[in-house]
Amino acid sequence: MTRRITQLLVGLVLYGTGCALTVEAGLGVDPWTVFAEGISVRTGIGVGWVTNIVGLIVLLLWIPLRQRPGVGTLANILVVGTTMQVALGVVPPMSGIVVQIALLLGGILMVAVASGLYIGAHFGPGPRDGLMTGMHSRFGWPIWTCRLVVEASVLTVGWLLGGTVGIGTVLFAVLIGPLVHLALPLLDAPPQPKTRDRVLPATTPVV
Repeated sequence: MTRRITQLLVGLVLYGTGCALTVEAGLGVDPWTVFAEGISVRTGIGVGWVTNIVGLIVLLLWIPLRQRPGVGTLANILVVGTTMQVALGVVPPMSGIVVQIALLLGGILMVAVASGLYIGAHFGPGPRDGLMTGMHSRFGWPIWTCRLVVEASVLTVGWLLGGTVGIGTVLFAVLIGPLVHLALPLLDAPPQPKTRDRVLPATTPVV
């Protein structure tokens, strides 16, 4: 349990930091961050704080979908955007295409590792992932359809509001899936069953 809690918190902090690096790169960000950026541009609220607010609103959409949040879901809402806002205030402005690309790729890699950490901790999905799985359960749509509909919608609205769309958005979409696929098996820490429910090894005699 200690390992899982630590893994969850480290993963969420890294996730927010990785998102901040992609924002600082200025080459385009993932759809949800485009959405948060767009709202930030229009309201003047920091993009990290907007990320927290959007996460809370998305969580409310779980109610008609009959989804139940876990500890990790609530921690996601509180930690990711807050870390992102702090990191944006610490990382100095960068210029030069080489530096921007390095920031972008480093941010994407960090988000992938962070995803493996917090998903592998098994404390519940983030609010955005839960929205898509909830739509899948409620309407029977394939997961990829739910993801496409939701992310295309927030990307379009975010771009119209002034969020940053560019090559970074494309690279994030292409790279994040395979990278998380590699990271998750290495970082998976499933809850251990209770002692009486554990399956005995094949070499252990059963009396």
